[in-house]
Amino acid sequence: MKLISHRGNINGKHEKFENFPSYIDTAIELGYDVEIDVWKDSDGFHLGHDKPTHPVDLLWLSNRALRLWIHCKNHQALAYLNRTDLHYFWHHDDDATITSNGIIWSHPKIKPIFGSIAVLPETNKWDVDKCMGVCSDNIIKYKK
Repeated sequence: MKLISHRGNINGKHEKFENFPSYIDTAIELGYDVEIDVWKDSDGFHLGHDKPTHPVDLLWLSNRALRLWIHCKNHQALAYLNRTDLHYFWHHDDDATITSNGIIWSHPKIKPIFGSIAVLPETNKWDVDKCMGVCSDNIIKYKK
């Protein structure tokens, strides 16, 4: 099962650290993939959930490409990343979306779809046995 840290969180939600580059690197160093929120504007790329906060460059993203699940937060990020080999997706309130690598990403509001990535399943105590992976703020709880 793929274990994906939600914004760098491993053992609980820590909003002040989420999407911070060093926080993401720590999760990767501990062996997790990481879902990150990426914005693109005239100044380049930025990480941040509600707004572009932490500047990063394409090299930073590329160097971590095998471990990142990039949630495009604006259309500029989506349009740019569509021309790369990076693993990205876009969703807002959709029940599910398909990532650029063809993986189903279930929205946290719905019961996970068979073979999908279950996002924050602990919120509703959903079973993840038939999922491809889990994205969680408490991803350590899913490590076996």
